[in-house]
Amino acid sequence: MQDILELAPPPGGTRIPYGNDPNQFGELRLPAVPGPHPVVIFIHGGFWREKYTLDHAAHACQALADAGYAVWSLEYRRIGQPGGGHTGTTADIEAGAGFLAAMPDMDLFRVVAVGHSAGGYLALWLASRGRIPLAGVVALAPVADLEYARKLRLGDGVVEQFLGGTTPPPLQPILVPQILVHGTLDDVVPFEISRRFADASTNSTLTPLPGACHFEVIDPRSKEWPCVVAAIATLSLKSATS
Repeated sequence: MQDILELAPPPGGTRIPYGNDPNQFGELRLPAVPGPHPVVIFIHGGFWREKYTLDHAAHACQALADAGYAVWSLEYRRIGQPGGGHTGTTADIEAGAGFLAAMPDMDLFRVVAVGHSAGGYLALWLASRGRIPLAGVVALAPVADLEYARKLRLGDGVVEQFLGGTTPPPLQPILVPQILVHGTLDDVVPFEISRRFADASTNSTLTPLPGACHFEVIDPRSKEWPCVVAAIATLSLKSATS
């Protein structure tokens, strides 16, 4: 089976700018049925580095659109680009997420932020700010703890590059529920990062994926993918009934 990172992105996404920089845009994928739709804000990973774009997450985004979600996949300024790094990147995520309010046919009471890897950190960061109404966060193999990731020298010291000398703000407490989905054999972002984060939180649930590595959680062909969809549905449905 071809690696998910090597597959060409599926057609169907509409790119919409949320800022003036070429990297400040989102890709919108809609279900075939009429709205208003529950929403997924999807934030891709890639250790916040320039060479990794939202294209590699497009198959996951399309699968979620096929499952009935409006999917707003965010691109953002990354390390190696003007403005890239913690301050600029997080500002882009907040601006891009806030752009949803201007879109028609969105159920803004059922918005779940989903992030993979470095994007998992950004999804948790977005929730920690509390400025964008969210039903919750599904963090997929997230770099949930920057200080611990820096201690592990994850990505050959990428955390230092991302922070650029700044001190990351604490993520907790996050008031909305968080579900962390993580493969136990992940050798890119160790499972231990999610375990430590969930253990230190009163509002986080950890879903271990025994034997899984790093990319199964964004591959709709994987046997682990239904766990991702179920986690999103849990938060979206909980919001609809609350």
